[in-house]
Amino acid sequence: MTGAENWVEAAAFADIPEDEGKLVRLNGRAIALFRQGEEVFALDDVCPHSKSASLSQGYVEDGQVECPLHQACFDLRSGKVLSPPAEEDVQTFPVRIEGGVVFVGL
Repeated sequence: MTGAENWVEAAAFADIPEDEGKLVRLNGRAIALFRQGEEVFALDDVCPHSKSASLSQGYVEDGQVECPLHQACFDLRSGKVLSPPAEEDVQTFPVRIEGGVVFVGL
């Protein structure tokens, strides 16, 4: 997603655990935040394979998140599906960090 018109305050950078997900609700949407080093990634929290799976509860490693229900993997940067059973990518959102606060572009 590019050209975000609406930047929404999502969380304090320090409140996002390294290599784990954090669920936030922004404008009625469930968004999963992931921090790896100094970068934060924002993805739609719902796995497209199993609408009841929360990606923020998934296993995070090497720039990927694994769905906790059926082990489909997604790239944190692009949202691209990397392994079955999922066949659809996950929507990503732009992120900016200012003064220790993470903003997500919706």
